[in-house]
Amino acid sequence: MRVLVFLFVAATTLAACGVDGEPVRPTLNAGVGVSTSGVHAGGSVGVQQGPFSLLLGF
Repeated sequence: MRVLVFLFVAATTLAACGVDGEPVRPTLNAGVGVSTSGVHAGGSVGVQQGPFSLLLGF
């Protein structure tokens, strides 16, 4: 699983820096929720170019 996450982050970084063409826009969303059952953290990271976006939630 760690290898898969590392490969995704590496591909996202490579695409975001523009080495393979026009740069794409990286996105990062994070949040913390508090409820009666405890505290929960979550978010997503991804890339967006034009009408297409690729997100990985955690």
